[in-house]
Formats: sequence, structure tokens, C-alpha cells
Amino acid sequence: MIALRYFNPIGAHPSAQIGELPLGIPSNLVPYLLQTASGLRQQLTVFGDDYPTPDGTCIRDYIHVMDLAEAHVSALRALGQMTGAGSHYDVFNIGAGQGNSVLELIRTFESVSGQALNYRIGPRRAGDVTAVYADATKAREQLGWTAKRSLREALEDSWKTGGKGGNKV
Repeated sequence: MIALRYFNPIGAHPSAQIGELPLGIPSNLVPYLLQTASGLRQQLTVFGDDYPTPDGTCIRDYIHVMDLAEAHVSALRALGQMTGAGSHYDVFNIGAGQGNSVLELIRTFESVSGQALNYRIGPRRAGDVTAVYADATKAREQLGWTAKRSLREALEDSWKTGGKGGNKV
């Protein structure tokens, strides 16, 4: 058995035929950002700007959903090569292996979309840590997998699919 631990999947299929359509108020940053950019939400709140990071906002590891899909295929291939039923269990971190701050994500989105995003800085949320990102070395070495797509590509695909009224699932 193989377990994959993901770090903030974002993006959509580059064909713009499928993407994310959360029901109600999104709890993840990118869907909320998209809803704000497309006019469904008035404003995005950035929770805190006093973290010990270059721009003061939290850092997270964002991975394109297509990279995540490829990680699943790599894990299935590895699983198929394992011998002895139930004799093996392993866990792999699946992420880009680097972090991007919330403001960096917003600025990248603004560059991709060509529009300014309506956001404000709010107070920190209880329990948020400064930075969380994956060490995906084990996945690279044992599964032959590595993230290939950039934050920009993920946001471009998200915007094509969900940000311009498509919102397909």
C-alpha cells in the first residue's frame, strides 16, 4: 500500500474542460481568489502580514493538479511492482518542494489574469504556521516522480477553467 500526502493542490486540466467548482464558500485560497476575481466574492482576506517571511505572509507548497495526477500514476506503477500482498506500506510527500507566499500567489495571479485582485490584509488565523512545504526527495528517488509545472502554470489553468465563468467539474 502507498499513501500520498499532498500539499495544496491547485490548477485545472490545461484543456479547460475540467476544473474545481466548490460548493458554497471555498475554504481554500485559490478557489476563493478565483471567485473574488470573477465577481462572485467581494474581497479576499489575506490572514496576516507579520510572519517572518520576505513579504510577511504565510508560505505554502502549491502543486498543480496535473503533477498530482502524475504522482498517482507513479505510485500505482510502484505498487504494481511490489511483491507479497500486504507486505509493504509507504508514505510519500507530493508537492513542489518549495513554498510561495500568499502575496506571491496573488501577484502571480494578477500577472496571469491581467487584473488587480481586491484583497485586504486581516489578522492571523489561530494555528497558522509560517511555512509548510514538502520534501519530495523520496518520491523522486523511489517513484521517479517530480513536480514539473510552475505556480504560474497552475494559476493560468485555474483562471482558464474557473475564473472566466466556466467553473466546470
